[in-house]
Amino acid sequence: MTEADTLPDLDEDHGPFGRPLFDDPSARALSRVGVVDVGSNSVRMVVFDGAARSPAYFYNEKIMCGLGKGLAQTGRLSPEGRARALMALKRFSLLAQGMGIETLTVVATAAVREAEDGPEFQLQVLNETGLKMWVIDGGEEARLSAQGVLLGWPDAKGVVCDIGGNSMELARIGDGKVGKRVSTPLGPFRLQQAADTAKKRVAHIDRILKDAQIQMKSEGERIYLVGGSWRVIARLDMERRNYPLTVLHEYRMTPTGLLDTLDWIETADLAVLRARTGTSPERMELVPLACEVLRELIRVLKPSEIDVSAYGIREGLLYEQMPEKLRRRDPLIEAARMSEQTQARMPGFGKKLFTFLEPLFKGAPDDRMRLIKAACLLHDTTWRAHPDFRAEACFDNATRANLGGLDHPGRVFLGLALLHRYKNSRAGSRLEPMFRLLTEEDIRDAEVLGKAMRFGAMFAMGDPGIAGTLDWQPRKRILELALTEIGRGLFGEVAQARFASLALALKATPRVTDA
Repeated sequence: MTEADTLPDLDEDHGPFGRPLFDDPSARALSRVGVVDVGSNSVRMVVFDGAARSPAYFYNEKIMCGLGKGLAQTGRLSPEGRARALMALKRFSLLAQGMGIETLTVVATAAVREAEDGPEFQLQVLNETGLKMWVIDGGEEARLSAQGVLLGWPDAKGVVCDIGGNSMELARIGDGKVGKRVSTPLGPFRLQQAADTAKKRVAHIDRILKDAQIQMKSEGERIYLVGGSWRVIARLDMERRNYPLTVLHEYRMTPTGLLDTLDWIETADLAVLRARTGTSPERMELVPLACEVLRELIRVLKPSEIDVSAYGIREGLLYEQMPEKLRRRDPLIEAARMSEQTQARMPGFGKKLFTFLEPLFKGAPDDRMRLIKAACLLHDTTWRAHPDFRAEACFDNATRANLGGLDHPGRVFLGLALLHRYKNSRAGSRLEPMFRLLTEEDIRDAEVLGKAMRFGAMFAMGDPGIAGTLDWQPRKRILELALTEIGRGLFGEVAQARFASLALALKATPRVTDA
C-alpha cells in the first residue's frame, strides 16, 4: 500500500495526515450501526461506533443457539435453537431501541436458508420482534465475509475461508475487491451427518475441497480464516506455542506449524484445553470436525500462510455502507486519529509532533512511517492513567486495542514506542515476553521514536515547531536542535535532559544551535 493509496485527500492545510473525515455527513451516518448475524451456531448482535475507518465495538453480544444443529438429518431448524434464537432476537430488538438505533440489519445464513421451516421462522421473527430477517445465499455470505476481511486488512490478497455451523464459504480477494466465490457444505453440524466413519468423512471433505479448488483456481496463496471454530483453533495454536500476544486478529501461522497444532489437539483432552482458553462447551464440541476440514484445506490448497481475521460478515455489512473515500483510508491512522480526537489533551497536536520529528526518520519505509504517524497521534491518549502505570497502559492500549491494518510485530513496535514516550527504561517490565516478536533493530527504533516523542511532546505546548527544528546526520552521528528565540526560553533543564536521552538512544552527539 502506497502513501497515495492510504491518504488520498492530502492538502497543504492538513499535511501528511489528510483531511479529517469525522465530520463528513457520509462518515457520521455510520455512527451506531447495528447488525445481527443469525448463524447456524450463534446469533450475535454488534453495534459499531463506525464513524472511523477502523470501527469501535459499541456493543457486542452473542448467544450460542445451535439453530442449525441436526439440520442435515431432519431438514428443519433445531426446535431448542429456534426458541433460543427467537428469544435472543426479541432482546436485541429492545436493546437497539434503547440505544436509539432506527434500523437493525438482520442477516441469516446457511441454517435459515436451507431449512424447510426457514420461511416460517422468518415470519415468526417479523411478527414477534418487528425485525425483518434477510436470508442471503452462500455467494452473498462469502462476499460479505470477504468484505469484512478487507475492512480490517485493506491489502489482503488470497482466499478468505469462512466456516459456520452448516457451511463453509470461500472467496478470492485482492486489490481491495472480492472475486470468485464458492459455498460448500463443510460446516461441522453438516459433517456430523456426512459419514459414519472418520475415514469416510475425510474422503467426503476431500472431494468437496478438490472441486472448490478447481473453481477457485487457488494453490500456494495466503488463506484468511474467518469464523468461531477457526478462531478457537488459532487460540489453541497460541497455547501450544506459548505465544505472548493473545490477539487473534492478524495472527499468522505456517502450514507446517498449524498441522503440528492439529496433531496436538487430536491427542489432547479437550476439556482441559477448553478450561485453559475459556472456550464455550458448544464451540469446543465442533473443534475436532473443524480440525478435519482445516487439515484437508491445507493439503488441497497448499497455502503459503494461514492468517486469522477477527472481522467477518458483520464487519462486511458495515463495509458495505462505507463511502468509497472512507474505504480508501488507512484503518490504523483513522483509528488513531479518532482516539486522539476523543481522548488526548490537545487534539491535533499529534500531527504537529510528527512534523517536528519527521527529520529523524528520513528514508524510513512506508510501513514504518505509518507506525510513526500512529504513535504521534496516540502519544497522549492515556494521560488520565495513573503516572506509575501510564507507560504500561500505553503499551496495553496499542497491543490489545481493536485496530485494523496492524500485524502483531507492528502492535508491539507501536506499544514499545509509546511505553518509551513515558518511561526511559523497559528493563524488568512484565511486557518483556512480547518484545521477542521484534528484531533488535526494531526494538532500538521503537526506543528512539519513544524518546523523540518524550522530548517533542513537552518541548513546547501547542506546536514544538515554533521552538526549534531537528536535524539528524546519521553518518556523522550528530543530532542538532536549532532553537528559535522562543525555543531558547523553553529549552529548560527537563527539556535538555530529554534531548540528551534521545541523542543517547541514537548513539549521537547532541548539538544545540540558534535557528
